[in-house]
Amino acid sequence: MSDNLTFEPSTATVETGETVTWANESDIQHTVTAYENEIPDEAEYFASGGFESERAARNRVTEGLIPPGEKYEHTFDLPGTYGYFCVPHEGSGMVGTVRVR
Repeated sequence: MSDNLTFEPSTATVETGETVTWANESDIQHTVTAYENEIPDEAEYFASGGFESERAARNRVTEGLIPPGEKYEHTFDLPGTYGYFCVPHEGSGMVGTVRVR
């Protein structure tokens, strides 16, 4: 996350088992929230705040906010494409993709 309303890079490619770290380098709070319908069927759901579902992450957004200067990490154990977004800034196009090979 670098400018206020984008993930950079918007698409990242990593190896299976690799941990991705999102660092909030902006001056406002953000979330990293997986789209449930945009991750592999057997994959573990992920969201800052440790939520088990997209609905919970959306309903309790303040608990998932990553303050400026803080980080969120997730390890991707299954290959596939993972879509994610920032709950407060989804409408501004703050979305990203992790491709795991």
